[in-house]
Amino acid sequence: MKIQVLGSGCANCKRLLQIVELSVKDLSIEAEIQYVTDMESIANSGLLRTPGLIINQKIVSYGRVPTIDEVKALIMKHQ
Repeated sequence: MKIQVLGSGCANCKRLLQIVELSVKDLSIEAEIQYVTDMESIANSGLLRTPGLIINQKIVSYGRVPTIDEVKALIMKHQ
């Protein structure tokens, strides 16, 4: 599983990264987590607003910081 957190490095983006890391740990799953801050890469991903969350090349959240329960549900849904 590949999970990408996309953002400019703002507080919300970093918070989303922490939530993703905690979710992966709590679910005891193997996942490659990437934090993408390069604006060109973010633009090329098709993301409209940051922070963004991409799981296995599918945009699942953007423009807000989902709760840990929401992130866990998204991970389980897109496994």
